Amino acid sequence: MRGVNKVILIGNIGKEPDLQYLEGNIAVAKFPLATTETYKDKTGNLVSQTEWHTVVLWRGLAELAQKYLHKGSLVYIEGRIRTRNWEDKDKNKRFSTEILGDNLVMLDKRKEQEGAVEAPPQDTSNFPDMNFSSGTIAGSASKDDLPF
Repeated sequence: MRGVNKVILIGNIGKEPDLQYLEGNIAVAKFPLATTETYKDKTGNLVSQTEWHTVVLWRGLAELAQKYLHKGSLVYIEGRIRTRNWEDKDKNKRFSTEILGDNLVMLDKRKEQEGAVEAPPQDTSNFPDMNFSSGTIAGSASKDDLPF
């Protein structure tokens, strides 16, 4: 059986992406990403727990990250986990776990030079009403009306 190595993260970038070009003019960007989970403890107090991840992007995604992402940017990253190991100059075994990003979505609102631009309100009159409790969409056909 084959394994699955899939990671989905939504978090804030900890510092500006570091872009480098490898031999053959291949772009690679690396940056820390913070994901924070908040929950209530036994006494009802809110507790926040932050995990830091090292994200690595290649080629076009790397250049996109360097151009548009900044410290604090909110992003959706989809990728896979990779662990590398090596010996340092003192012969100590070292390792690093990274997220190799395959997909990147910028979640910050777009900004103009003088401030944030809000998205115009959408006319939702053409969208059906969702009724999740019954698992149907209002105005949709019944099971007997479906062509399959």
